[in-house]
Amino acid sequence: MVKLVGQLLLWLRGGSLKLLVIAGLILLAWGVFAPVGTLVWWVQQGAKFAGLRKEALALPQGDRSAANPPEASVNCYIVFLTGVGDFSANQLTPGEERFLDRLVQSHPNCVAVRDVFPYSAANESLGGRRFLAPLWRFAQEAEGWLEGLDILIKIRNLWRFAISVDDRYGTVYSQGIASAIVERMSAESPIPASSEPITIILIGTSGGAQVALGASQYLDQWLSAEILMISIGGVFSGTDGFNSIDQMYHLYGRRDWIEDLGAILFASRWPSTVGSPFNQAKRQGDYTAQVIGSQAHDGNEGYFGLAPQPDGTTPLDATVQAVNQLPIWP
Repeated sequence: MVKLVGQLLLWLRGGSLKLLVIAGLILLAWGVFAPVGTLVWWVQQGAKFAGLRKEALALPQGDRSAANPPEASVNCYIVFLTGVGDFSANQLTPGEERFLDRLVQSHPNCVAVRDVFPYSAANESLGGRRFLAPLWRFAQEAEGWLEGLDILIKIRNLWRFAISVDDRYGTVYSQGIASAIVERMSAESPIPASSEPITIILIGTSGGAQVALGASQYLDQWLSAEILMISIGGVFSGTDGFNSIDQMYHLYGRRDWIEDLGAILFASRWPSTVGSPFNQAKRQGDYTAQVIGSQAHDGNEGYFGLAPQPDGTTPLDATVQAVNQLPIWP
């Protein structure tokens, strides 16, 4: 045993490549345990979706009384799901907050649902009641030469993105996200009775687009609503959600190379996979892709960036303008 340990230590002295191999093995082990939180949520909460408990999923029907007249005109919910760099359900960037504020100002019949964390089936922030919460808080708050530790949060959230795509766990995960969306919709403004038409506009950026598509199939089952999807630099597969949404718009910037990964990694988005839901949606005109500017994937030059441009506008202005011009607003 001592000899084996000695040989291993000698091998590790071989350079950075071997250290990268070890790091890769750690990440793979991390991925093995990634579905645990989703499965725990299913045991604790998700059984009601399978009819294993007497109580059904209680979808709020809303209070349409005159006691709250501003909400009487609400028939549109803008549900925003952030990218993999997000830490919690209520920690949007200043640009993202302004983006949603401006949409609501332009469309008074809509309310914005901002507090769905797309990387937790239980909608629980990383700093919540978690075993690794101190680690996530440290990585989020690290400064100076430790500032790069936020990559741990992105890696952790990427594994949840992978769960959403996975056929084995994606169904459970997507039900959890859909349940959180319905709950937060109702908290923002009571959901009207089923006889009243409503519109749900899912806006997903980066990995949030895939999570939104996965959840859309359950929103379609539970609610009587028109469901529209807007991907802003989103990365998504070509299977989930395309049979549930009424229309999808994929908006992207010329300097965003990350959004290309979805079309490369997922065979269901390759042109040769003619029978995939994604390609069927394209042929039927239910999917539209559009360049909206020179935005990068994130940062000050990203879709919600506030960096001044030569013409006096910001990348955020171009994103807001492109979304407002879509033919989706009721």
